[in-house]
Amino acid sequence: MATIYKLHPNNPQSRKVEAIAAALRQGAVALYPTDTVYAIGCDLNHRGAVQRVRQLKQLANDKPLTFLCASLSNIADYAMVSDGAYRLIKRLIPGPFTFLLPATRQVPKLVMNPKRRTTGIRVPDHAICLSLVETLQNPVISTSALTLLPPSTSGRSANKPIDKMVMFDALEKLVDVIVDDDQPLAYEVSTILDMEGEEPLVVRQGLGWEMALAWGAQLV
Repeated sequence: MATIYKLHPNNPQSRKVEAIAAALRQGAVALYPTDTVYAIGCDLNHRGAVQRVRQLKQLANDKPLTFLCASLSNIADYAMVSDGAYRLIKRLIPGPFTFLLPATRQVPKLVMNPKRRTTGIRVPDHAICLSLVETLQNPVISTSALTLLPPSTSGRSANKPIDKMVMFDALEKLVDVIVDDDQPLAYEVSTILDMEGEEPLVVRQGLGWEMALAWGAQLV
């Protein structure tokens, strides 16, 4: 059974964050809130945990996994960022945006797209996420947990929210750690921006996509 940690959404308790980070270092898979939807994640550098996340999500190895970083300088460690991409990312982070960028050698092969050698990176506007990444000192994998919920409990088909405990009950046997921020569940995903070309392209419209267009991104 998963261990549940209840954290303050704006001022997460450092002792609990440290305990979660310690579990991730040991290969734990966590269910945790972000500034968009609840996510399934793990330490980017723990190969076994990354494989578990792929299995849970039934993702083939050629499907890249998004991960969370704490800052723009942190992004530059894991991706090659052009001057134009740098300017746009600087304006949009922290926020609900996923940036598709050419990966550096620091990105594990199990995480990136092996043919394009690209990766998806986010800097979320969420105190718990940022505190966790900073404490772990490694990026954290972030992939939506909502797709793991049975259709009868997802609430999405009926376009109405579900009780958070229903989600916890449905997923507690699949993860090792559950983070509860005592906030309502969110259903809107991040906006995905492809930053590989000369101009950034919005390839998925999620939260904040209008802001991305205002700063120069283009719709596909």
